[in-house]
Amino acid sequence: MHGTIFAELQKYVETKLGPKTWLQLKSAAGVEREAYSPFETYPDTEVVALVSVASRLTRTPAAALLEDFGEFIASDLLEMYWGAIDPAWRTLDVIEHAEETIHAVVRIDYKGALPPYLKAERLGPDEVRIIYTSPRRLCAVAKGITRGIARYYGEQVTITDETCMHRGDADCRILIRREA
Repeated sequence: MHGTIFAELQKYVETKLGPKTWLQLKSAAGVEREAYSPFETYPDTEVVALVSVASRLTRTPAAALLEDFGEFIASDLLEMYWGAIDPAWRTLDVIEHAEETIHAVVRIDYKGALPPYLKAERLGPDEVRIIYTSPRRLCAVAKGITRGIARYYGEQVTITDETCMHRGDADCRILIRREA
């Protein structure tokens, strides 16, 4: 998992649950690492352990936490990768082009980073379908990022799960519709 995700997770936990909670989560999850560098990659098991402990402590389903986390980090990601985003784009455009712009930059700049593979299908001016594929099965983060991007652009979206790996499907097909 890319270090930026861990750095953003720390920021999320400290913002939402308080500054001391991050250290408590790391301890309870058995994570001894002092800090995460955004330029390194780390074992997926660490993020799973941290989210699992946060879910237990907050009594919030992990999927709901991950979606909230995705929404939280969206504006930071947009600012981080502003150079790959056409200024004329809005929510659906960013999502439609995320794979060949943002994920392409991540794969080039950060050797070993493995962002999820996103195939986007533009179905109309107000609809995009994402086909999300990743062994991490963090589709909840993708949905949260989508909501966060919409908030960033002052738009409303409806997100519908057509298929989901958590239900045994081969991939997640997420339909995103911009509301008027």
